[in-house]
Amino acid sequence: MSKEYTVWPAYLKGFKAYLQLERSMSDNTVTAYLHDVEMLGEYMFNQYSSTSIATIELQHLQSFLAHINELELSANTQARVISGIKSFFRYLLLEEAVKDDPTLLLEAPKLRRALPTHLALEEIEQLFAAIDHSKPEGVRNRAMLETMYSCGLRVSELTGLLMSNIYLDVGFVRVVGKGNKERLVPIGGEAVKHIKLYKDNVRVHLPVIKKGSEDILFLNRRGGKLSRVMVFMVLKDLVAKSGIRKNIHPHTLRHSFATHLVEAGADLRAVQEMLGHKSITTTEIYTHLDRSYLRQTLEKYHPRFGG
Repeated sequence: MSKEYTVWPAYLKGFKAYLQLERSMSDNTVTAYLHDVEMLGEYMFNQYSSTSIATIELQHLQSFLAHINELELSANTQARVISGIKSFFRYLLLEEAVKDDPTLLLEAPKLRRALPTHLALEEIEQLFAAIDHSKPEGVRNRAMLETMYSCGLRVSELTGLLMSNIYLDVGFVRVVGKGNKERLVPIGGEAVKHIKLYKDNVRVHLPVIKKGSEDILFLNRRGGKLSRVMVFMVLKDLVAKSGIRKNIHPHTLRHSFATHLVEAGADLRAVQEMLGHKSITTTEIYTHLDRSYLRQTLEKYHPRFGG
């Protein structure tokens, strides 16, 4: 294998950990995604040996898709391969191994879109009830998760949240999202209450705050910025303690935020604005969730539904 691709095993190792820890994917899916990325690596070596992983472009990936289509793989398998490649480049972006994501315009075969997992209101309460508020990290974790759920934040937006961007007196936070785009999001009373408890009783008593983290709201015990993995581990531990039987990750709270708003009749454009979605099409997935919820309600409660 060429020098350009001898670095892939190192990326694959990190990618595997990312899928297992942060995405909470099954062993079978992780194995499949790793195989998909290895297929891409082999194809790039054979067809574009002088192209580094950092300079892969959309045209290279489209050529790869044409290649796997010639192998007569099913639409489902091709869609999974594309999903694996997209996840790989999202990981590379997070690790700053690439500057741009060449998969943004990569189209998969048209399949029925899976609905994201979300928590019911009772499960949100169940999750928060599992937090040990007698410990400093418990106070922080409650404030952190209340904020994620109240504002529909991505995990990267949560860990990068600045105290100077929180306007608790008027109930808004300024969020820096994808592409450094800023948006103002309302924050609820419960989140405000727990942020104040954390700031006044925990954060202020940290023995040291690392340079560069002075304005970061949520800090670890060493006074540094929390990592994405740390947020996942906190949530994973709480899910186990709460007894919730769902595959939960930090993004689940964002999905729950949007789902509960749509179910309650919120305007889709307002939900789009609060989530920071570039396109309304992305937000429309929650209308499908809503329809599913309505159908389940009818099936459960309407005496003559379904004949």
